[in-house]
Amino acid sequence: MIQNLNPVQIKEILESDEKIRLIDVREEWEYQIAKIPGSELMPLSRFIQYVPLLDPNEKIIVYCHRGVRSLNACYYLTNVGFKSIINLNGGIDAWANEIDGNISKY
Repeated sequence: MIQNLNPVQIKEILESDEKIRLIDVREEWEYQIAKIPGSELMPLSRFIQYVPLLDPNEKIIVYCHRGVRSLNACYYLTNVGFKSIINLNGGIDAWANEIDGNISKY
């Protein structure tokens, strides 16, 4: 099941003691402009090659620029058996607006 959470909800999860993977599915050039600290880059254009590096039982938060590409990655992960997948609704754009104004917008 996919949860679609806003930046405040995601921040609360990231600040908890819960073990979580934060995956950025944007392209390398986008990641160089702006990223959420602690995230791992796994571009959607090559996403399938990264899936074996992920554990289907771990909790994973996925984000992109505005939340569309990450939602596609979330659907893919749930379709191949991943259990706890969270999409950052609004992507890094919403994160920059609501959580961290120091992140560059593009």
